[in-house]
Amino acid sequence: MRYAILSDIHGNLDALKAVLSALSSEKIDAYVCLGDIVGYGPQPAECVHEIQKYGCIVVAGNHDFAVSEKLNIGNFNVLAKEAVLWTRAKLSAEDIEFLANLPLEERLEGFHVVHGTLYAPELFDYVQTSYDASLSMARMEAPLCFVGHSHVPVTFVQGQVISYSLGQVVQINPRNKVIVNVGSVGQPRDKDPRACYAVYDTESQTVLIQRTHYDIESVIAKIREAGLPVPLGERLRVGR
Repeated sequence: MRYAILSDIHGNLDALKAVLSALSSEKIDAYVCLGDIVGYGPQPAECVHEIQKYGCIVVAGNHDFAVSEKLNIGNFNVLAKEAVLWTRAKLSAEDIEFLANLPLEERLEGFHVVHGTLYAPELFDYVQTSYDASLSMARMEAPLCFVGHSHVPVTFVQGQVISYSLGQVVQINPRNKVIVNVGSVGQPRDKDPRACYAVYDTESQTVLIQRTHYDIESVIAKIREAGLPVPLGERLRVGR
């Protein structure tokens, strides 16, 4: 099986379509989305519909639950709050119901998927340190877990100690637990503005972190036209 693993699309349809186009020649058997389909970007409904069209296995992100009013936005920053309220007004009742009913985590054949952490998926915490990784690894029943949320691709590997890697190719060893953050399709934050995603091949037991260009200036223009906060577009240029 070859899985396409996408996360943090954030209403950026241009980036999502560029990723799906790049994947069209990859012989993908199933698509998985790790949440945050919406939030920040100017085309949330279109992104929801595109994910549905591909029959993606989807788990909930914090923005998905915030938009569907399953998560309080009191702790969101000003830009995120404004984007949530704007997004909520742009979605149909059916779209909001879809987001509200997403599960927090899924166990697939040989791997877990969750937006934030396995140890407390409802809190939407981050896996950013070896200690964070150890908490989720303690809950892992499979050797592999995919996460998103931080918008930064990084891999944590459990050995004698938990190490991390920023490498593009991840080799899975069933004897060691591995957590792979697949980065962000629609709003990368690792100073690389290209859309980021992963392909997991169960036969070779490899995960490949991939990048693709898309028309960032077009998305910036759409954000401005939509009346969303201007910094949400400007940050796309620098991948922050």
